[in-house]
Amino acid sequence: MSNPEPPQDPLLGTEAITEPVAEAVAEEHTDTLPSIEEQFRSLELKAAEHYDAWLRAKAEGENIRRRAQDDISKAHKFAVEKFAGELLAVKDSLEAALAVPEQTVDSFKSGVELTLKQLVSAFEKNALVEVNPLGEKFDPHKHQAIGMVDSEQEANTVVTVLQKGYLIAERTLRPALVMVAKPKS
Repeated sequence: MSNPEPPQDPLLGTEAITEPVAEAVAEEHTDTLPSIEEQFRSLELKAAEHYDAWLRAKAEGENIRRRAQDDISKAHKFAVEKFAGELLAVKDSLEAALAVPEQTVDSFKSGVELTLKQLVSAFEKNALVEVNPLGEKFDPHKHQAIGMVDSEQEANTVVTVLQKGYLIAERTLRPALVMVAKPKS
């Protein structure tokens, strides 16, 4: 098969016939392509949409940051609320013990023991752990040495506990006051 030749016009020639066809094809393509102004407006709209979305995302980020700060502030403010609630029972027991008009030594002692049990229970519920390091190696993170004494125990071993220490969530709240064994000379 061969390509048919375009019809020839003896007065205009072949070029005259193909030129209007080329212009019609160009007009068809021009009609389907948006003008530069339309493209510019379209890009401006997209830019405005993206800017609006960015502003909204920025505002949401600020809101999240502000809410997180509020949550942290409330957590700091009310961190001891649970522990304080546990201590109210201990206070109530002490007040009840003092309100009894005639107390014997035995009833007073049993009331104090009961109150101490309530206090120990409140400590346990709130991860407050007692440190009584008698016989342990001295640990400067948990113990505070008041002095050194001669002892048969190994050097730097806790010989006497003057005051118990406390940990809260495995962090030292108060170091134990201790006396440690001197190195043997």
